[in-house]
Parts: sequence; structure tokens; C-alpha cells
Amino acid sequence: MKNHHFLQLIIVFILFLSACKSNTQVLKDNRLPTLESPYFGQKLPSLVPEIFAPDIISIAGRHEMGVSFSPDLDEMYFAVQKKTGMPAEIYFSKFKSEKWTAPKIVNFTKGKKAGEMKPQVSYDGKYIYFTAYNTDFMDSSIWYVKRLNNGWSDAIKLDSPLNEHEVMTSTFAKNGDLYYTNISKRFRTYYAPNINGKYPKFQEAEIEFGGHPFISPSQDYLIVDARNREDKNQKADLYVSFKKKDSSWTKPINLGITVNSTFDERSPNVTPDGKYLIFSRRSKDKTMNLYWVSTEVISKLKTAYFKNNK
Repeated sequence: MKNHHFLQLIIVFILFLSACKSNTQVLKDNRLPTLESPYFGQKLPSLVPEIFAPDIISIAGRHEMGVSFSPDLDEMYFAVQKKTGMPAEIYFSKFKSEKWTAPKIVNFTKGKKAGEMKPQVSYDGKYIYFTAYNTDFMDSSIWYVKRLNNGWSDAIKLDSPLNEHEVMTSTFAKNGDLYYTNISKRFRTYYAPNINGKYPKFQEAEIEFGGHPFISPSQDYLIVDARNREDKNQKADLYVSFKKKDSSWTKPINLGITVNSTFDERSPNVTPDGKYLIFSRRSKDKTMNLYWVSTEVISKLKTAYFKNNK
């Protein structure tokens, strides 16, 4: 009898392992997690960057860049360049019925522009701003779409004199002030104040260097990428500038060797909850994948800077 019960326990254990293996295989085959998570079921990063959603969003052999989540963290927009030299496309995934949908191309301009990249969802979730450009990578300008009940409006080119230049990478503070990269002006970060929902004026942001900016909601810090002149390979690193009491910006501070690797780091963005910095990192095969790290790395640099510069 004891042997009989022991045999039953073995069979139950084998069935349990088989079920676990089966569930794991389903997850692997579907690729998209069914966990109730705003970040694709990923283990949350600490002070050391981790690849973001490998084989789900970060896929080998292509370039991913310019991530933006909706305020409720249930929508994600990001750009993909399938090969170097090809126009980029914006992809979209939504957390629906306890599962993220398979990423799909949105094609906001419906073919009016060859490339679309650098999506940025507004803090109220009602708009998405993005960069659009021609096949020859010229006429790069800032466009936007409005949220409708059943999707998004037709794409609209931002009516502002800033679009008379070659520009890209729009990022907004909570009050609607706009920061962006002015390609025509030596790839510098520029600033356009929100004046009743319009952007009739613009000026240089008055930081020493850097492009592809991310501005924090309260405009207390600004993250950019720039060539590291102290590195013989002059790879791109991420830098942060802090707003001082006199409203000027500190000199850009390198985020350090923990965040910045021996490869390029570009296109920073911070999640709407303020907890994670997501950026693109180039790999050995020259393609770029998404990485993320806790924004505590920024908080620590801020504390150290103002402690040493009282």
C-alpha cells in the first residue's frame, strides 16, 4: 500500500512539473506576458541598467529608441529602425485583458512622411508628439495626434516657427513647455515656452552641450546624450543638468560608468511615474536595444552635486 501511495505521489509530481513546463512554453511562444504589470512583467531594475523586455520589445538585429508610456502605464509607444539607413516606424502596445498586445506599427502620418520616431505621450494622455521626416531624412519636424474615442486623429504638423528649422525629439514639462533638438543649430537643445497652448517663441536651452533631451515634469533636471570628449572613441553618453536657484542649468554631469557603457547610450526618457530611466544602448553588432535603470541614479547625483556646491 505504501508503495502504491508513493507511486501516486511521483505521478502527481511529474504532472506538476509537466504543467509548469507547459505554461512556460506558452509564455515563451506567445512572447507577451499575461502578468498584471505595467512593464511587460519585467523584473524591476535597480542602479544597474538591465535590457528592457528582451525578445518582446528589445529584439536583436534592429534599433529601438524613443520610448513613451501613457500616464496610466497601459500604453507604450516606441520607435524601431529595422536597419541602419531605413526610416524609423513607431510601434504601439496596449495592456488589455491582463495582457500586453503584440506591438504594431501605428503609421500616424499615413504615408505623408517616410519616417516617424521619438513618440512622446502628453501628461494628460490626450496627445502624442513625434518626429516625422522624408525618405532623404530631411524636413525633420515635430508633429502630433489628438486622442479620439476610437483611436487617434490625423497627424498634424505643429504650427510653430520652430518647425522652420530641422528639428526632432520633443519632450514636455508638466506645464507644457517644450524642449527639443535643433538639428539646424549644431544639434543643440532648444526650449519653447507654452504660451496659451502655442509655441510662437523659442530659444537655446542654455546648457553647454547635448541633444535628444528629456525634461522632468517640474523642469528641475534635463537629461541629454552627447559625445564623451574624454573618451578616445567619443562614444555617446547620457548626461544630466540640474536647475539651480537662479534658474540657470548646471554643467551637464555624466551619469557614470554604471549607466554609461563602452558603447553608445542615447535617447533618454523617464516613465510617467518618475521611477525609471529608459534609453537606447548600442551593442557589438551596432544595433540598439532598450535598457532601463532606476531614476535613483539621478537623485544620487543631484544630492551629491548640491552638497558639494553650496
